[in-house]
Amino acid sequence: MPKDELSVLSEIKRNYILSRLKEGVRGDGRKPKEYRKINIITNYVPRAAGSALVELGNTKVLVGVKIETGEPFPDTPNMGVLTTNLELLPMAFPSFEAGPPNEQSIEIARVVDRGIRESRMVDLEKLVIEPGKKVWIIFIDINVLDYDGNLIDASSLGAVAALRTAVVPASKEGGEDFALPVNSIPISVTMAKIGDNLLCDPDLEEEQLSSTRITVTTTEDGHIRAMQKGDAGTLDLEEIRKAIKLSSDIGRQLREKYFR
Repeated sequence: MPKDELSVLSEIKRNYILSRLKEGVRGDGRKPKEYRKINIITNYVPRAAGSALVELGNTKVLVGVKIETGEPFPDTPNMGVLTTNLELLPMAFPSFEAGPPNEQSIEIARVVDRGIRESRMVDLEKLVIEPGKKVWIIFIDINVLDYDGNLIDASSLGAVAALRTAVVPASKEGGEDFALPVNSIPISVTMAKIGDNLLCDPDLEEEQLSSTRITVTTTEDGHIRAMQKGDAGTLDLEEIRKAIKLSSDIGRQLREKYFR
């Protein structure tokens, strides 16, 4: 299709979405606060310490957890280690390419990692085998299988679900295997700004039309554990307050529905 036809089609779609938003409805029929259908399948990879396949609308991510022994960081000798990596598989979207992590994959991995780390979801102090010498290291590997918007929330849901099912292979060290010590359930909620509207769980078209986005991660106690703004647009103080309130309310709903 010629570029001029693509631009015309984009303008038609843009005008359609904006006109629908004036009526309080999104292009796909959802309300501004409404998420697409979510499906979470845990233990999807039997040989992983923990795993989860997440379908958020047409966006699909597969998360695997691997747990091995290693040395702690010098500044945290009495804590285990957690590391998060995300790969944008070429089959997931035409512009994704094989190779080292790019800016997008690094940002998503960092936002997911920050929400888990700052919420202290995993009690890393309970993963020490020998203080200062040997601890359990948690590797969270996120693979994007199909991209149709909102990779941050899909990846975060997958990481949380996989960690909740993960088992530490302590039998390798002469002990008994045990469930990963989980203390909280951080939930990230991403919103895209189109015009004066904040739309939760933006799909790909909404991401392409938005001026900016914001992700807020909260825990059961309502505390903010992570916040990330993306893209070049701006948010005023009232919009940030609204985003925080939306994240807290929706996080509570998602936690109750998927992580009881």
